[in-house]
Amino acid sequence: MNAPGALYQSALTSLKLRARGKVRDIYDIDEKYMLIVTTDRLSAFDVILPDPIPGKGQVLTSVSNFWFDRLKHIIPNHLAAIPLEQVLPDAEERRQVEGRAVVVRKMKPLPVEAIVRGYLIGSGWKDYQRTGAVCGIKLPEGLQQAQQLPAAIYTPSTKAEMGRHDENVTFEKTVELMGRELAEKVRDASLKLYTEAAAYARERGIIIADTKFEFGLDGNGDLYLIDEALTPDSSRFWPADQYRVGISPPSFDKQYVRDYLETLDWNKTEPGPSLPAEVAEYCAKKYREAEIRLTQS
Repeated sequence: MNAPGALYQSALTSLKLRARGKVRDIYDIDEKYMLIVTTDRLSAFDVILPDPIPGKGQVLTSVSNFWFDRLKHIIPNHLAAIPLEQVLPDAEERRQVEGRAVVVRKMKPLPVEAIVRGYLIGSGWKDYQRTGAVCGIKLPEGLQQAQQLPAAIYTPSTKAEMGRHDENVTFEKTVELMGRELAEKVRDASLKLYTEAAAYARERGIIIADTKFEFGLDGNGDLYLIDEALTPDSSRFWPADQYRVGISPPSFDKQYVRDYLETLDWNKTEPGPSLPAEVAEYCAKKYREAEIRLTQS
C-alpha cells in the first residue's frame, strides 16, 4: 500500500496507539499529551481509499502548523512546545514520522464541526438551488454557483461515526448541545479565523471557498483550536486566477480525486477503488503547490 516515500499507516511501538482516524494515527504519550501522526491516507465520500497520496501528511502538518502560529492571537491551539526527540528517542521510529507528527495537549473535543462558507459551492449550492437557503440561512435570490456570499456564514454539523456522513445542524442545535455561551464562542472564533485566513490566502492567489474547524476544551473549560486548520483536506482551495462565477473552479484539494471517482462505477461504499498512479501524483502536486503558496511566499 505504501508508495515510495509515502506513509499509509504508522507503526510506532514505543507509544500506545490511541486511535486511527481517516487520515491521522493518534498515540498516547501520557495523561496530558498525545502524538498525532498525519499519514498519506486519503478519504473520499467518507471512504478511506487504498492508495496513499505521497507527501500529503507532511503538507497537511506544515500548513496546519503555519495557520496555528499565524492565528494564535484569535484563539490558542493544542500544539505543545515539546520536541519530537523527547517523545520518540529512537531515531528509526522518528524517521518514520518526521515532518508529519506533532505533540499536542489532550483536549475534550466538542461534538460539533464548525464549518464556515464564503462561497456558494458543493452541498451549499445544492441546498440553495432547492431552498434558497444554506443550512437554513436565507440568502439573496439569483446567486450563481461559486459566487462569493455577501458575508461568510457559519453552518455547523454534528460529527458522525467513521463511514457515516456528518449531519448539518442549525446554530440553535449547537446551543442545545453545548450551551449558548460556548456555541457563540465557537461560531465567532470560526468566522474570525476564516475571515483573516481567507484575506491572507487571497493575496497569495488562493481563494478559501469554505473550511472546517474543530475545537476542544482544556481542563479549565477554555476553548482551543484542535485537529487541523485550513488545510487542503479541511478546506476548499481554488486558484484565484482560474476562478469564475457560474462554474465549479479547479481546486488545490482532493476534489480532483473526487471528480475522478465520480467517473467510476463505484457505489461510494467500502472498499474504495485503487487510484491510478498519475491521479495520486497529480493530487500530491496540487497539495504541495498550495503549501508553497501559503507558507513560502
